[in-house]
Amino acid sequence: MIRFKINGSAVEHDGDGDEPLLWVIRQRVGLKGTKYGCGAGLCGACTVHVDGRAKRSCMLPVSQLDGRAVTTIEGLSANGDHPVQRAWLEIDVPQCGYCQAGQIMTAADLLERIPNPSDDDIDRLQTNICRCGTYWRIRKAIHRAADLIGQEDDR
Repeated sequence: MIRFKINGSAVEHDGDGDEPLLWVIRQRVGLKGTKYGCGAGLCGACTVHVDGRAKRSCMLPVSQLDGRAVTTIEGLSANGDHPVQRAWLEIDVPQCGYCQAGQIMTAADLLERIPNPSDDDIDRLQTNICRCGTYWRIRKAIHRAADLIGQEDDR
């Protein structure tokens, strides 16, 4: 039995330990914000946080999650008011929107590690693929989210 948490709720998995976390999130838990993209861990549409770090859930077997905490886009904030989510809306980042949950989860992790990233940091570490090409808006939103986080810290 593999026991872990998704967005603070206990999950017990007694199935195949090689099953990707993505399928547990979508099919067993019923959360649909985390998307299937390439299935090879390359595009980032399936990005979630595991113990606070961005991970590609399509390639992560549940056997590696015992005792760990998973956060999906639904768990990033209760009201969709995480600074990255607010910046995404303010900058109007999404075009088709398919990749955006993974983009947001990757950006949130990036800002945890580098609170005020340079354009080079963003280009190097924001490795998710956007078929619509919204990269310049993504970069702008990450900078805006850093500002919002800084404003919260100043309070």
